[in-house]
Amino acid sequence: MEGLETARFSALVVVGLLVLFYGGTFLISARIGKKEENADGYMTAGNNIGFGISAASMTATWIWASSMYASATSGYTYGISGPIHYGLWGALMILFIYPFGKRIREVAPKAHTLAEVMYARHGRSSQLMLAGSNIVGSLISLMSNFIAGGVLISMLSPFTFTQGVFAVAAGVLLYTLWSGFRASVLTDFVQVVAMLGAVAVIVPFIFFAADFPAAFETGAGRLTPEQGDFFSSTAFMEQGAPYIAAVLAYAIGNQTVAQRLFAVKQDLIKPTFVTATVGYGAMVIGVGMLGVLALYLGYEPTGGDVNNIVPGLAAEHLPPVLLALFFIMIVGALSSTADSDLAALSSIMMADVYGQNVAGKEKANPRTMLLVGRITMVVATAAAVAFASLRLNILDLLVFVGALWGALVFPVLSSFYWDKVSGRAFTTSVLAALAVFLPVRFSWIPVDGVFGIVVDVLSVLGIGVVLGLMVFGFFGARAAKAVGVAAVVVSAPFALGSLHEYATLCGSLVAYSVSTVVCWALSVRRREGFDFSLVARRTGDFDQGPRAAETPAPDTPEAPEPAGTTTP
Repeated sequence: MEGLETARFSALVVVGLLVLFYGGTFLISARIGKKEENADGYMTAGNNIGFGISAASMTATWIWASSMYASATSGYTYGISGPIHYGLWGALMILFIYPFGKRIREVAPKAHTLAEVMYARHGRSSQLMLAGSNIVGSLISLMSNFIAGGVLISMLSPFTFTQGVFAVAAGVLLYTLWSGFRASVLTDFVQVVAMLGAVAVIVPFIFFAADFPAAFETGAGRLTPEQGDFFSSTAFMEQGAPYIAAVLAYAIGNQTVAQRLFAVKQDLIKPTFVTATVGYGAMVIGVGMLGVLALYLGYEPTGGDVNNIVPGLAAEHLPPVLLALFFIMIVGALSSTADSDLAALSSIMMADVYGQNVAGKEKANPRTMLLVGRITMVVATAAAVAFASLRLNILDLLVFVGALWGALVFPVLSSFYWDKVSGRAFTTSVLAALAVFLPVRFSWIPVDGVFGIVVDVLSVLGIGVVLGLMVFGFFGARAAKAVGVAAVVVSAPFALGSLHEYATLCGSLVAYSVSTVVCWALSVRRREGFDFSLVARRTGDFDQGPRAAETPAPDTPEAPEPAGTTTP
């Protein structure tokens, strides 16, 4: 690609840009550093972050380089509806977080992780399942962002992919290691302002440099009928529908989201997530349209790798100054999520592994917790760098992790609203969902014949569960049940007999349906209820020293049944 070669930066320029970006973020992080670091501040910044910082941090965390690349991949694969499916549903999932978030903070105002709350609610098994899924998810996310950084640096400089991965990994670790979550949210604010400004300039410039709108007229013949149809059923079934299910699971199961939920001031949850919804949608859909442009232009990504679409178009059409701005934008996007993953992993190891399962809540040493958190960041970075060499497809990784977390959504949410849910119901339902999800998702068993019908039935139930949960957060149990039943009735005639052909979508939907059915069946006849006020007493700050003896353990008959709980 001659245009790409002439637009490459020299090694000195790339090193200068990386030093400028990571050096600046390190200086910001150093200014908030403390000689005597606080373990709770390292994990949640004292549960007292204001609106501007929290909204920017949530936006920056949800916008990562992988989401930009994946949105463009969706546009390149499915046409103009691809980025809409990717960006719109992702944005709406941020919006759906806040009603659930208000309930979560009401039950556990000083918690650090959702897994910590599950320990207080059910016991060790549910805690470790949620913590374990987040460790896997955050490592995959971290790896994806390092892949994006390696691709960017290898395309725009003389450095190799591996050298680019090491440079990004070292830069993120540099400014996150000392102050943890506080460094992550403060640098997120600077990064998201830079990203939004860059997108507003760069995306229109590339469009017009590529001869827009004439390119859309001359290139229309390159599209298949499905790619040219805004209401493409293929785009919805293969991209939109799986992503709706996946990002709902991300919203509920992802520790990077939960960490910001526990950090923001409790009365600012709604404006924080509403603002992040708008910011995410605008930015990701805008960048995704570059994939649509590439489709109309007949653009062939370097090496046939769709992850190269965005940096390739930028290198071909941007002048050096804007290309440098683009470089900083992508590095900022991937860094804002990578530092969130490191902070999430460190908090899980600090609070869930060491704080509650090794030392115990009352004996945990805050200084040891900090050491555990920092060691976790170093080890996680090394592991993600090693996995990044696999160069897996980013879009596939995102949808897979979201579907995997789908097995946890109903058990987790119902544990905050329904006093009958037990630890046995939680654990059994998640394991059962995973046992069905994996064979369906990877086609280990042929889905024709009787098994195909079973998968279709479970998937239709999953549609009702997903839509019902979305409605439940805003309008309560009665409306959720009505919408869920209506969704099943309306979709069944169209889905039964054919839905099993879409393995990605069915895998996600069966994870939702099986976990919901099993959790409900094991909980509905349970007589004793759980007192939700116990959660606040069993979670909270580690730096305040030992607390008073606690009330009965979760799910024991002695725990009084609370009033006013609802069944999701």
